[in-house]
Amino acid sequence: MSLHGKVAVVTGSGRGLGLAYAQELARQGASVVINDVDAATADAAVKSITDAGGSAVAVVAPVGPTETAEQLVQTAVDAFGRLDILVTNAGVLRDTVLWKMSDDDFDTVIGVHLRGTFTCVRAAATYMRANEIAGRIICIGSPTGQRGNFGQTNYAAAKAGIVGMVRTWALELKKAGITANAVIPVAATAMTATVPYFAAAVEADEKGEAMPAFFRHDLGFGTSDDVAGLIAFLASDAAAGISGQAIGIGGDRLQLWSHPEAVATAYRDGGWTYDALVDGFTGAVGDLQSVGERFPPLPEDLQR
Repeated sequence: MSLHGKVAVVTGSGRGLGLAYAQELARQGASVVINDVDAATADAAVKSITDAGGSAVAVVAPVGPTETAEQLVQTAVDAFGRLDILVTNAGVLRDTVLWKMSDDDFDTVIGVHLRGTFTCVRAAATYMRANEIAGRIICIGSPTGQRGNFGQTNYAAAKAGIVGMVRTWALELKKAGITANAVIPVAATAMTATVPYFAAAVEADEKGEAMPAFFRHDLGFGTSDDVAGLIAFLASDAAAGISGQAIGIGGDRLQLWSHPEAVATAYRDGGWTYDALVDGFTGAVGDLQSVGERFPPLPEDLQR
């Protein structure tokens, strides 16, 4: 088992993608700390792992506060003797357009996704450095954080911020041998289940059938299990040389996202005045960058 003897914390792992990550880490030999805000859900997740012969315990607490982060690390140490892997998956949604988004809508999403990732990684990295453990930090991003999405100001900001933090942590933790990466999953979730475009794929998944090739191949859209293998790989010794990356996965597709780079550069003696920009901006930079996800038309046989 590739992760035998390793110990992992997976936040937001009571159900969905987080549970799939925790189960795959356990399948590969790691002992796992499950985290959820609902005790029954957390207990069921633990049971799914222990019934399969794995080792798991639960921490029932909301991600975001420093106290929860420290409790997660301490539980791993108390239950299994150490901590090697942290997967920050916990999150919530409060979708609405900018002019209707309340302070609470914004703060709640930022608090769980962005602050929660920060506090948990800080606690885990502090422990790993103090104990000379070449650990693995795996943070969950989203295509929304890479491209933007209508009605998700808070979520886009949080997910973009997570990738920015990961790049910084890769630099700061390199000397300690700790890697930090972001995974950008595309999979059937409670959110995508409500989107008509994905109806045929979600319907197939709910029936236990294979998703149509259009979704798996063309869109890179699949199941939670399609993502879980990458999580386990990045947690393993085989990925020791991979850090600071944003890696997309879903269905049959694996992607390496680029870091932001300048796509056009132009110079003008004396600098760029207002008048110069009015006259020459388009000619200087060329085509503008697109925003948002772009999906091809659904084949007729997959339309619902």
